[in-house]
Amino acid sequence: MDKKLKIFLIRSFIVLSVIHLAYFTYGYFKFEGIHQVDSYTEFYRFKFYDDVSISHVFITGLFLFCFFVLLLRNHSGQRYKAAGKVKIGASLLLVSFLSLTFFISYSFGMNAKMRTELPEKDFNKDKTLLNVLNPFLYNYTSYSSDKLFNPENILYPEPYPVIAERGTTFYDPGNPEYYSVETRYYSIDTLKVLSADYKNISSKILSGMGDLGTEPETFTKRIISKKTIGDSTEVIFKGVEAYPESDEKVCIFTENKMLYSPVHQVSQTAQQYQNAVTRYKLLYKFDQDSLLHSFQNFMALLKKYKIESEIIPKDLTHDVFYYRDHTREPLNGIRNTFDRDKLKDRFNNLEHLFYKPNYLHPSIRIIFMTVVLSVWLAILLLYLIWNYVKTKNLKISAEDNRP
Repeated sequence: MDKKLKIFLIRSFIVLSVIHLAYFTYGYFKFEGIHQVDSYTEFYRFKFYDDVSISHVFITGLFLFCFFVLLLRNHSGQRYKAAGKVKIGASLLLVSFLSLTFFISYSFGMNAKMRTELPEKDFNKDKTLLNVLNPFLYNYTSYSSDKLFNPENILYPEPYPVIAERGTTFYDPGNPEYYSVETRYYSIDTLKVLSADYKNISSKILSGMGDLGTEPETFTKRIISKKTIGDSTEVIFKGVEAYPESDEKVCIFTENKMLYSPVHQVSQTAQQYQNAVTRYKLLYKFDQDSLLHSFQNFMALLKKYKIESEIIPKDLTHDVFYYRDHTREPLNGIRNTFDRDKLKDRFNNLEHLFYKPNYLHPSIRIIFMTVVLSVWLAILLLYLIWNYVKTKNLKISAEDNRP
């Protein structure tokens, strides 16, 4: 590849970079804002009928036409070996790709604007607030769900979390219809010992169980699971019995560990536990103003994402503490009305745009690659043919002019 061709290619890449920057800037300023994100929001998919697609086709065609004409006119008279032709082919492939991907830079611009308006740190802060307040935000009918709200979802304070053990008592062996189901709850405890000691039932294990106040036979019956970690064995077993129904430090709002929207790349188990601790403190350690302040922050969040709401933080705080202190009263009057579906949809779509962006939509991926390869092959083959003919003619001309 001669020096003039290298300079021409470098200048072409500079021109393409400027065009890409222009589309990036256009995408940046065209992003409508996080409050407009919904299930139809996606990074740009070539549509053939809007300003981006129409301008893209026009600019791409004009650039490739000018590039091809200048390439053939000014840079096709040099004879190249196989290695040189490979380098030219690679350069033309890059030119073809860059000239057909302005819409991707447009999408990058939209993504950059989204992250400027909503930095990941602020997005995670909003998630954390929602995760802490999540048990207060369900529709009142959801509070009757045993799947969402039950003692096995309590993560704090000790002795929680717990595991349920259900037993059936038959009062009349001859009539199975007369029976009762009793549920007991036990704390989930962990014991770590050396694997060799565990396998040999050595005195160290017996001593460990003695320290826990548990007889060996009882301990064996209470084992939930065991696994080997390095040279140690971790045994998870049922510990002390807990009584969540009569625990004054437990209410329905602590019986839910679900995450509204997990923070990315952070252990969900750790998030659930930390949220449970924070929620417990809001309910039982801090004064009511702390929870009121959290609901005020929640209202600011709804305003930020343009979510309609009828919540009055002071009234919702009153309701939460009322139902905290009246645990056996049906929870059907909590005043927490807002557009739950819209908020959930917005967070799901923002999550997708943040961490699973489709800059090249799957529906056009094959078409796009086909177009890139077709343009590249057309330019490369025409260039090689033109180069062959031109160099051959130059050679013949040189021989004819030879004395």
